[in-house]
Amino acid sequence: MNKVCVLGSLNMDLVLKVNDIPKIGETILSNSYEKIAGGKGANQAIAAKRCGADVSMIAKIGKDENGRILKGKLKEDGIDVSCIFEDEQNPTGLALIMVNKNGNNSIIVVPGSNMKINDSEINKSISKIKESDILIAQFETNEEMTLKSFQKAKEFNKITILNPAPAKKIDIELLKLTDIIIPNETEAEVLTRIKITSIDDAKRAGKFFINQGVKFAIITLGENGALIIGNDFYELVKSFKVNAVDTTAAGDSFIGALSSKLNFKNLTRETLKESVYFGNKVSSITVQRKGAQPSIPYLEEVKKIYKEN
Repeated sequence: MNKVCVLGSLNMDLVLKVNDIPKIGETILSNSYEKIAGGKGANQAIAAKRCGADVSMIAKIGKDENGRILKGKLKEDGIDVSCIFEDEQNPTGLALIMVNKNGNNSIIVVPGSNMKINDSEINKSISKIKESDILIAQFETNEEMTLKSFQKAKEFNKITILNPAPAKKIDIELLKLTDIIIPNETEAEVLTRIKITSIDDAKRAGKFFINQGVKFAIITLGENGALIIGNDFYELVKSFKVNAVDTTAAGDSFIGALSSKLNFKNLTRETLKESVYFGNKVSSITVQRKGAQPSIPYLEEVKKIYKEN
């Protein structure tokens, strides 16, 4: 069983169902409204746990109802929440998610307490990093604290996974500490300035990260699957064709699932391919359901749907 530590965000998702995402200056009516537990960090932690990993979470919530609900949801899934801290001044993170009739989404995140995790709290969480095999982080929390956490992880010879979302310029020192970077094609384009319209474009974007010191890049390409880029190889892992109704947690479920199956002692083309293949299975189920955390399947569901032993 892989031991996964997630440094990341907890957000309350306000999900609006719309026919089409509004244009600038346009006012539209929503078909429905839901309040759902989310946040990229929490989603990835839950996906890893439901797929069989032992998971701990490092995060910060506000001292409010949303924070209590989100922390409670993680506890329900059996995730270690002993390093989820409370912010006396800032509210729990919030995400406004518009999902159109095709299942595609547009998201605005209000970070709130997520960005306020501090040096002292990371120091209190070092034991969780030391006990883990893999540390995952995203950009819905403070990058400075992510850098410190990755430095500690490498001191303990742990595998580091960076999901650079929302996409922004990345400290080169953080990239040098990253074993696996996992952006989607839009994020990869923002970070590399390479417009991705083909597999060859994705290969070039992946090589950009390798040249910056990352060991492996995995660029998710939606219905086209995921491309693994190493120093001397490329491997396209095809997706499973399904009818998507909500892609909100597609990437998060992929990353969490991948981390649960990752052969962290032996990162090779073949072991990465196996992990990505499993991640594609899990995300293919996730996108056929509504909401973030409610859409993430359990391992037994994955085995049943794809008829595994």
